[in-house]
Parts: sequence; structure tokens; C-alpha cells
Amino acid sequence: MEWRNLYRGLLMGITDLIPGVSGGTVAFLLGIYDRLLHAISGFFSRNWKKHIGFLFPLVIGIGAALLLFSSLIDYLLDNHFEPTQFFFMGLIIGVIPFIMKQADIKRNFRLNHFITMLIFAVLLASLDFVKPDTASVPITMLSLPTVMGLFFSGWAASMAMLLPGISGSFILLILGVHTTAINALSTLNLPIIAVIGSGVVVGFIVSSKGIRYILDRYPAMTYAMIIGLILGSIFVVFPGMPGGNNIVISVAMFIIGLLFSFLFSKIGE
Repeated sequence: MEWRNLYRGLLMGITDLIPGVSGGTVAFLLGIYDRLLHAISGFFSRNWKKHIGFLFPLVIGIGAALLLFSSLIDYLLDNHFEPTQFFFMGLIIGVIPFIMKQADIKRNFRLNHFITMLIFAVLLASLDFVKPDTASVPITMLSLPTVMGLFFSGWAASMAMLLPGISGSFILLILGVHTTAINALSTLNLPIIAVIGSGVVVGFIVSSKGIRYILDRYPAMTYAMIIGLILGSIFVVFPGMPGGNNIVISVAMFIIGLLFSFLFSKIGE
């Protein structure tokens, strides 16, 4: 068992609780993105046993983060929104040099790659104009329509979780399910967690195979899309210019986020 994946899973789980921040970005920072895709897709094959040692501690870490930190993240976003967002902005911006190095853009990128990067950055940044109803009443009881809706919401969110730059939480927010998911985790509503979780598992299987396929066959173009998504996510996370004492705190949290990114990228290397 690769027990160091416990802390990796914790970090991925915490970021997946934040609308606009992707666990896939953290996986890139930690240098396990390619292996994560390989392990998820390979787990549902004849060679599934060799991937347990990698995935089991990672899943425990992610699950623990979702259960332990959902209330904390909810509190920070409600009461310290700007500093929290600036911390994650620093984390996101800090990962860009690492991914550019991984992609070796000086050698591998052409004009079409930079155009693709720009298109994906603009597409994701445009999501900032989507204003979902964050005050929606959480679903606490299941019916056939809610089961179907929550399952496919989990599916959509999981595909976003694996793509650096796209947040699964933000997808849930757009779909009006984020309040339900956070409430279910905070109150341990197991039926709701099970339905959303089932969609997440199915989405992981499908999306990991698809992302791995294009990454293997079109690595430069895939990296261009990923870098574009990460650049676009900065605009989604940016909370606006803070006022008063929040300026100093937000700048400090931004720098701390950059330092965390630098540290994780060194670990990833």
C-alpha cells in the first residue's frame, strides 16, 4: 500500500470541496496525474489488483477530507471568502510553470496549441458569468427523479474533478446540487451520499479512460487544453478586489498558496 497517498488524497479532497478549484490540479502538482488516470481505468480491468495499493489510500484520503473538512470549507467560504479564494488562486497560478515544464511547451507547442489554450481558457472563464442559485434548499429525501438527478450530477462532477482547472464543486453549483452535497456530507445523510457517490464512480471510470486516450495519442494538444482550463479557472476563483483589512490578509494567503504550489511541485518532481 502506498500510504503516502493518504495525504495526497486529503489535499485532493479538500480542493474538490471548493467551487472553482480542481483536485486534478493538485494531482498534477503532486506528480501523480498520469498514474491516477492509469490506475482508475486499470482498476476496472483484469489487472485490477495491481492498482489497489495506489488507489485505496488515495480514496481513503479523499473520503476523509470530504467528511472532515466539508463544514470547515463551508465556514471559510461563508466568513472568510476573499482570503480563502486568494489562497486557491495562488495554488492554481503556482501550478502553471510546473505543467508547462511537463508539457515542454518550447519544444512541443505550435500556433494551433496556443490557440487551443486560449479557446479553453476563455470557455472556462466564461463560466464566471453563470450565476447559480447558491441559496437553494438542500435535498434530504430521495424520490426517483431526485435519484436520477443526483446520480447524473455526481457523474458530471467527477468528470470535472479529473480535469485540471475544472472544479467538480463548481459543476454541482451550476446544476444546483452543491448545497445538497455539502449538507449531506455535513449531516452524514448516507442515502444522498451513496447516490451522488455512485454517479462519481461511474464518471471516474468513463472520463479516466477518455482523458488517458487523448493524453496518450495527442499529448501536446491535451496539455494545451489543460493549461487553458487552469488559466480560465483563475477568473472563476477570483473574488474581486478585497477591501479594508482583507487586502493584507488576501495578499498573504495568495503568497502562501504560491509557496504551497512550489513545495508540492518539488514533491511531484
